[in-house]
Amino acid sequence: MPKAGIIYNDEKPIAGRIAVELKEQFTEKGWDICVTTGIGGILGYSTPRSPVCHTPIDGLTPPGFDSSMKFVIVLGGDGTVLAASRQVAPCGIPILAINTGHMGFLTEAYVNQLPQVVDIALAGNYSIEERAMLAVKVFRQESVLWEALCLNEMVLHREPLTSMCHFEIAIGGHATVDIAADGIIVSTPTGSTAYALSAGGPVITPGVAVLQLVPICPHSLASRALVFPDSEPVNIYPVNSARLVMTVDGNGGCYVLPEDRIYIQKSDYSARFIRLQSPEFFRILREKLGWGLPHIAKPTSVEIP
Repeated sequence: MPKAGIIYNDEKPIAGRIAVELKEQFTEKGWDICVTTGIGGILGYSTPRSPVCHTPIDGLTPPGFDSSMKFVIVLGGDGTVLAASRQVAPCGIPILAINTGHMGFLTEAYVNQLPQVVDIALAGNYSIEERAMLAVKVFRQESVLWEALCLNEMVLHREPLTSMCHFEIAIGGHATVDIAADGIIVSTPTGSTAYALSAGGPVITPGVAVLQLVPICPHSLASRALVFPDSEPVNIYPVNSARLVMTVDGNGGCYVLPEDRIYIQKSDYSARFIRLQSPEFFRILREKLGWGLPHIAKPTSVEIP
């Protein structure tokens, strides 16, 4: 009996309704279906009274989800896809993301395309695109206080965000650099179109084996985004008297004290996305972000009276 999973955003009624309908459809065709919500992939926030909120990377996989699954259908927006990627990446389960949210930059299809999508999924007529992820860990001395998988970015900043921070950062075996900024971002190519883009970083196509470091509002004309090989780990040492806040993929994180160290490296796990057509990153940039649109209307692009 073939096996698949469904992960949905339980805050969106349409996603919950579609999850029930899809389970019935696949069950009728002889599939074993496991259903859960994306809440299990959302990392808890630390608080001043509880500074450590640690769930091991391998501890987020939902019950019943394993490497025998053909795929998992994710119903939601980009936030749900990010959460689901943490839930299933350790098992290597491919994700078929259906947009029930807003922008849906990471999703593959829309709700109105579901009948065709289900047929393609059942037939197995699709390709799989791998996206690099980060393993982010917070150390105090040699003990791991907190860790998480990251598909987009890690952000480190002070509360409030507009306060100046100082960091010492070592990339691979290179000399340590000092950065003064409101915060810093370490991003994957997938995350280059998220917060890193808003902070002035470059857009990086997904197949390039690099990471990027982006200072947030740096207090220097020389501090700009840096792109480096993803084979080089990053160590970040806060040089502040106050604690900092770290977030991963915009939802969960922990407090970082001056004596702590953040260690970031490319994860052994990757997010595996089902593609129903040949991946075309520039088309997605054009549709979602308006990249490459002509700034002057051409005769073939407008109606001529």
